[in-house]
Amino acid sequence: MKVLYIATSFPEPNKGATIYTDLAETIKEAGHDITVAVAEQARNKKNTELNIERGIEVLRVVTGNYYDVSLIEKGVTTLKIPVLMKKGIAKYLGEKEFDFILFEAPPVTNAAVVSWAKSKFNCEAYLMLKDIFPQNAVDLGIMKKNSLLYKYFEGKEKKLYRTADKVGCMSPANQKYILSHNPWLDQKKVEIFPNTKKLTTDIKSNGFPMRKQLGIPDDSVVFLFGGNMGKPQYIEVLCKTIKECRDEQDIFFLFVGRGTDRYKLEETIEDYDIKNALLIENLPREEYEQITKECDVGLIVLDPGFTIPNYPSRILSYLEYAKPVLAVTDKVTDLRDLIESCKCGEWVWSGESDQVIKKVKEISKRNDLETMGENGRSYVLDNLKVEKSLQILENHYY
Repeated sequence: MKVLYIATSFPEPNKGATIYTDLAETIKEAGHDITVAVAEQARNKKNTELNIERGIEVLRVVTGNYYDVSLIEKGVTTLKIPVLMKKGIAKYLGEKEFDFILFEAPPVTNAAVVSWAKSKFNCEAYLMLKDIFPQNAVDLGIMKKNSLLYKYFEGKEKKLYRTADKVGCMSPANQKYILSHNPWLDQKKVEIFPNTKKLTTDIKSNGFPMRKQLGIPDDSVVFLFGGNMGKPQYIEVLCKTIKECRDEQDIFFLFVGRGTDRYKLEETIEDYDIKNALLIENLPREEYEQITKECDVGLIVLDPGFTIPNYPSRILSYLEYAKPVLAVTDKVTDLRDLIESCKCGEWVWSGESDQVIKKVKEISKRNDLETMGENGRSYVLDNLKVEKSLQILENHYY
């Protein structure tokens, strides 16, 4: 296969890995050719460059800042991306041939550049659908249903689905939602394309070096929340939980990441002088993997008002390292089905903070955390290895 992957995010090797870099590397390791064209934030690079990274040809097209910025700046960047991506791809990759284009959403505005690239390279396109926009913005109160802005992005969303020859959804609930809300879509082009990753065999911790480094008691049950801390993650319920659990001597909360709502946790910890919670902006990949090994429970939190079935990829790391999951989410995600079917954790609705706090205290006292973690590890080994994603693509294009 000769693949052009038009990416929204593709971190450089020294900045870690994602499910997207895992997939690109696996495509390359399987003997296929893959070229990545990614929109690069202006804060990271001044000029567009084509280099070899991870053994892969990567074109970084400088567009604008998209992450950790205001909604206005994010909106402006979103509109600039297609124009600048077309220009960069034409200049640096215009003479190459590709069998298909791989791309993801968000953003929904990717359709413009992908439609152009399909025509230029005379090939099909495969969409990895990771979010359902603009409905998620409506659910979060960021946008009003049927407003002019909503209708604009709804049009972009429909173009996204029309542009893709295949639409890969993260879960059965995602697939059902897309088909039920877009009855004009050909059902045959919409399939399951789960979040997957490269899995390590080194999941056991030799002692607690990171706990010692961070001042976390060895005998505490540590709840880990890693990743983005924005509006979708409903940081408010985490703030209430750590406030009500601040006197629990055997519980500790570790938060690692950035995001627009991170400050809420920071203020809560400071205002209530919470000693059993720690907020860290970033950790090198090796240290984050080590602290994941040393923690006891992985936290996933989503806003209770979501009507779209989100499926956060952060669950993969928890399952990979055999950590039971406490999912504090809306009622429409099928994360609950996964957790209950493979007995790898607990689920509670994020709209009832008292029940969330109760569940945290309950799970901290359970004596089967290791068993739940092993169940999750077995599930991810059987169902969510990155080779599964490769096989789906090969079945279509190889």
